[in-house]
Amino acid sequence: MTTTETEEVVLELERLRRSVDVGFATTRGDLALLLQRADQTDKALDEHEARIEALERARWPLPSLAAATSCLALALTVWQTTGR
Repeated sequence: MTTTETEEVVLELERLRRSVDVGFATTRGDLALLLQRADQTDKALDEHEARIEALERARWPLPSLAAATSCLALALTVWQTTGR
């Protein structure tokens, strides 16, 4: 190889190195952005879970209320039929 060819190879290798460095920097930036979004998503999910748990604790006991109402209706029906 001549000196000119060697210089061209060295120059091309430097260009490739620069391209690889830029690609890695871009990839690192994209990964950092994805990690930030994942953290935000995890935080939002935790907040939603806390809200859902609060709603579940504060809800009316509908099955118990329905059972009590049906028992009352049955007792009232029996009372009406035996009392009249």
